[in-house]
Amino acid sequence: MKLEALHIPRVLRGFESAAAEVFDVRIEGAHVADIVASPVQRARGMLISAPVDAHVHIDKAFSVREVGAANGDLFTAIDRTARHRAQWRAEEIEQRMERAVREAWRCGTRAMRTHLDWPDAEPPVALQCFERVRERWHGRVTLQFVALTPLDVFADARAARRIAAAVRQAGGVLGAFVYRNEGIVHKLGHVFDLAQEFGLALDFHVDEGLDADATGLRAIAQLALARGLARPITCGHACSLSVQDAVQARDTLRLCAEAGIALVALPTTNLYLQGAWDETPLPRGITRIREAAAAGLRACLATDNVQDAFYPYGSHDLLQVFGLGVQMAHLAPATDWLDAITVSPARALELDWSGHIAPGCPADLVRLAAADEHDLLHAGGLQRTVIRDGRPLRQDEQQVEQYEETAT
Repeated sequence: MKLEALHIPRVLRGFESAAAEVFDVRIEGAHVADIVASPVQRARGMLISAPVDAHVHIDKAFSVREVGAANGDLFTAIDRTARHRAQWRAEEIEQRMERAVREAWRCGTRAMRTHLDWPDAEPPVALQCFERVRERWHGRVTLQFVALTPLDVFADARAARRIAAAVRQAGGVLGAFVYRNEGIVHKLGHVFDLAQEFGLALDFHVDEGLDADATGLRAIAQLALARGLARPITCGHACSLSVQDAVQARDTLRLCAEAGIALVALPTTNLYLQGAWDETPLPRGITRIREAAAAGLRACLATDNVQDAFYPYGSHDLLQVFGLGVQMAHLAPATDWLDAITVSPARALELDWSGHIAPGCPADLVRLAAADEHDLLHAGGLQRTVIRDGRPLRQDEQQVEQYEETAT
């Protein structure tokens, strides 16, 4: 198969391109065979590597009609979800997960990392549901999970060890919700101890609010530098960084870059949850993406919540999330930031392929109608052909079903 006259954004090129901006790409089997400068001067579309969604919640996706929207209050959303989660049956959890992964697949996503609510020592029902979904989607979408546990639970050494052992057995990532906890460094130290002992990667929900005194991200970076873990550390949200003193925030980001921490910004959920609801919310709730890049840390953009108490709208189309992130954080030119949904999350998830497009790379690609950054956020520009294993998905495979409005 040959793809002609396509722009490949510079941040996604894994090949020497000289002055060329328009390319012809030849695919043989499941890999890219060759990339050459096109004789056509004007691009007819854009080629990107298949996106990677570094932070989602497919255990609670599409539950908003049952749970209700929290209207911008993070802890109301947490409480409501906890009450309803106790009543959820495995069948409905698995159906929601299946719908989420299928939606992402049809939009072009090749890998997803979902956080599973894990409030105590016992593995949640959602873990078994996830394992079944992961098995069904093996070879199409790479699925990872994180145990999302309140940090205070790790103060109970016995419970913490049971969680870590279960996570390792299921092939997951150890995580925690970190926000202005008492004795935060001591409790985080327990999490790092477990990660070292069980050989686990770490993924934190951290500083998800607009309190300048929330400094969990800095504590994690300092511990990471002191411990030198073998596996990656990912930190999502870090909203408080946006309201801290600029010098303090930049120093925290310098530490994160030095420690090799992956930073994940969640535009939809944090725009919805952060800031006032009785007036126009002026803070945007997004972390300092541009300052992170200046420090050498290329952040990820990810979907987070979809149609649940935390964010009652949206879908698992990562390109739409990217468009919102571009506007919220003034990421221009937009094409220069496409690594935020491809290369950066691939590194955070330790995937085999970096997402750079080059001869020999997997032909897991998305061809967009947009030829440049100005059409990239346009509905017409987002029309796409998803290519997996060198084969375009059929139209019926790409068409996302229209779901009936149901309580499930």
